[in-house]
Amino acid sequence: MVREEPELKPGQHFFSPCPRGLEPVLADELAGLGAADVKVVPGGVGYTGDWKLVYTVNLESRIATRVLWRVGQGPYRKEDDIYKLAYGLQWERWFSPKRTLRVYTTAVRSPLKSVDFVTLRVKDAICDRMREQTRQRPSIDTASPDVRAHVFLTDREATLYLDTSGEPLYKRGFKVAAVEAPIKENLAAGIIMLSGWDKVEPFFDPMCGSGTFLIEAAQMALDIAPGLGRDFAFEKLTPFSAGVWSTVRDAAAARAQPPRELPIFGSDISGRELARTKENLQAAKLPWVVKVEGADVLDRNPPADHGVMVTNPPYGVRLEDQTALQAFYPKLGDLLKQRYAGWRCHFITADPDFPKLIKLKASRRTPLFNGALECRLFEYRMVEGSLRGPKPDAAGEP
Repeated sequence: MVREEPELKPGQHFFSPCPRGLEPVLADELAGLGAADVKVVPGGVGYTGDWKLVYTVNLESRIATRVLWRVGQGPYRKEDDIYKLAYGLQWERWFSPKRTLRVYTTAVRSPLKSVDFVTLRVKDAICDRMREQTRQRPSIDTASPDVRAHVFLTDREATLYLDTSGEPLYKRGFKVAAVEAPIKENLAAGIIMLSGWDKVEPFFDPMCGSGTFLIEAAQMALDIAPGLGRDFAFEKLTPFSAGVWSTVRDAAAARAQPPRELPIFGSDISGRELARTKENLQAAKLPWVVKVEGADVLDRNPPADHGVMVTNPPYGVRLEDQTALQAFYPKLGDLLKQRYAGWRCHFITADPDFPKLIKLKASRRTPLFNGALECRLFEYRMVEGSLRGPKPDAAGEP
């Protein structure tokens, strides 16, 4: 039996994907924003709420990648079942046929052979339904659609969503300069939250790249909603209320603190990366809030006598990179012991040799994913004297 979600009543069902490993952090954040029935699943969080919650989560969430609104769900055995499910939903109530459309399909253990064919069938169902009800059909735009419909298939059930976000929420709307392998903004924000930084104590990224950690930290400290600088897909859906959205957005804008100099510090050995950091800080309207300088992490002193370090150290793919890092990581560990007493140091890395080579005992290891890349967040609490514990084994475990 097909279950169709009502349009605007409280108790709407939503799902927000996020970087894997951050689901509990996102669940706490959503509960704080007013979501109900919060449920963690691998890859994201399900929850319920009203349409105002759509605006709030899109605007305020630092961890979510999207806000997907569940509009239909039902069992299937073949592609025609999914077509009938999609055709039976009242798409004409949710967006105009003058809007452009794209359909995305994700499958986990689905018995169907072609995800692309499911995408085509759902697109056909939406367009056929629109044409029957309105005598018009939406045009397809795979590059920058007005409306995104998402299909999620398990082994026996299909769920259909409308995307209320549009561009992923980690695209804050201001970043202009990127590095080759960046940490996405929502992963950076989650790592900062996992570090336990209190938004007041000194914060330091000594290998800052394009400045993602620095900007996320500054926006947290100033209570700047991450979505204030961008548009959202819900503005193009029929249930959109400009008045309610204006109230939500204006309240967030009024709450934001004016820029001021913060104890947030960054440095990088590369002049090119440092220029990108400064460019991004300028675009985020935080040009003098964060102190940045060119420096080798092994040469500079800590910017304060205590604080939180969060950084993404290099990790090698080529043989010559690996050779250089085998020399770099032990020096980094020695530096932390010698100069960073009083600091909580956090490193996000995909290098399996990192914990063995840095020769420090981690107080915490958190599995995370940077896209499809499996990483670990290592925490080292530096105190006076050596933290070298029992000799690590080949996997870096004491």
